[in-house]
Amino acid sequence: MRRFLLIIFLFGSISLYAQRSSPKNLPNYDHKRVHFGFTIGLNAMDFNIQKADNFLDNSINNNIYAIENQPTVGFHIGPVSNFRLSEYLDLRMLINLSFGQRDLTYWTVDDTTVANIQLSPTTMKIASTFIEFPLLLKYKSARINNYSPYLVTGINPKIDLAARKKINPAEMPKIKLSNFDVYYELGFGIDFYLLYFKLSTEIKYGVGVMDVLVRDNTEYTSTIKKMNSRMFMLSFHFEG
Repeated sequence: MRRFLLIIFLFGSISLYAQRSSPKNLPNYDHKRVHFGFTIGLNAMDFNIQKADNFLDNSINNNIYAIENQPTVGFHIGPVSNFRLSEYLDLRMLINLSFGQRDLTYWTVDDTTVANIQLSPTTMKIASTFIEFPLLLKYKSARINNYSPYLVTGINPKIDLAARKKINPAEMPKIKLSNFDVYYELGFGIDFYLLYFKLSTEIKYGVGVMDVLVRDNTEYTSTIKKMNSRMFMLSFHFEG
């Protein structure tokens, strides 16, 4: 009986200790209407490619057998403005500058008359420098001591400054992209209330709604019916 009572006492003590609130940092932070800060993070740009209906017609696509795209790691940086709409809902406005690259590889068949088909790659390094204007809604949970998880969603118009540049003849063949797109974005994160500022870690996924491929009457664009951009983002927000 004593052992049973001791076990109950120990579990009760542990439970009370777990429920005890730690001292809150920035206790009045969420009562303010406006917050400012900056964000920095990493991204991975990608394409979603829909092939043309006549993709397998070698008389049209110059023996292009496959198209692959490999995302590479880039980064983004910019200011953050946060406006409190209600207890659990915020409006966030950012102006990001994002740098990244996508490597697009076309695999072509050298000779279709031989039994063992040999493939040759043609890789295009497509760099992008985006000016972004995300407008997002942030739905956050009730604060738990010094952290709070949240969801974020919205739209992100982007202007690709690199798309306006003239392609160097030494880089040909190379496709061109439209310089404007709009992304739908969805993500989640956690707010950490530190002693002097709030740090947020956030993972977000964005999909472009526009066909960004510029047609140039070559087999490199005629084999693609539609090309949409995608982006994964890992961001760190610092807000005061």
